[in-house]
Amino acid sequence: MKKQLYMIDTTLRDGAQSPGISFSKTDKIEIAKALEKVGVYQLEAGIPAMGASEKEAILAIKDVCKKSLIAAWNRLNIKDIQHSVDCSPDIIHISVPVSDLQVYQKLQKDRLWLKKEMLACVDYALEKGFFVTIGFEDASRADLAFMIEMGTVLQELGVKQLRFADTVGILTPHTTQIKVRSLIEYTGLDIEFHAHNDLGMAVANSIAAARAGASFIDTTINGIGERTGNCDFYQFIKAAHSFYDIMTEELAAKEMVQLLEINLHREKD
Repeated sequence: MKKQLYMIDTTLRDGAQSPGISFSKTDKIEIAKALEKVGVYQLEAGIPAMGASEKEAILAIKDVCKKSLIAAWNRLNIKDIQHSVDCSPDIIHISVPVSDLQVYQKLQKDRLWLKKEMLACVDYALEKGFFVTIGFEDASRADLAFMIEMGTVLQELGVKQLRFADTVGILTPHTTQIKVRSLIEYTGLDIEFHAHNDLGMAVANSIAAARAGASFIDTTINGIGERTGNCDFYQFIKAAHSFYDIMTEELAAKEMVQLLEINLHREKD
């Protein structure tokens, strides 16, 4: 029996950070409708804190998409989350930098501050009645023991889903399996894997994460995203369909071509 695997698409958030990409509100709605039609479980619709136009687009997506869950992305602060609350998403996603490089050098904070801030943000979102997911930003460069400690705290708070983000795209499939399997074993959380393609391994690492027990895989259409991009939606479907219970590659390709006019097939020589 094939394992059930849930697809999370972040074209409208991470994909929108790709150089030269600028989606209009209409673009965003059409992309969301197409992704829902092929059975994508969750759509990361945007970042409400970016402003009124972003909020309007997220609200419009929420209005037209009735099957796919709609998530709003937030930095680790309550002001961001307040903007997300205005959009009434199905999921509030909070990004938590967990590598010492991010915490001590970028934020100029420490681990104790990080834990307190995470607790405050999660408590706030849960008290507002939202399903909360957490993203461990720069997880591939973070201390595994610290991530397990933070994940255990989240599990005790009632958070069920944790994103492991290879933010700078440095993982290999072997290392991916070790880290994902350890987080599942020691925290009991459902793991979502978010790959970047800096080493050309986003699809391979995503498959490795799934084989290690991850239940959710993040993708973008055509792999668009910051720097060299993210895990390509169609390539992952093509590679993983043989051993995971996900939408058929034929349906995925057909609907994407028809509704978005994006050629997901490579032309034959």
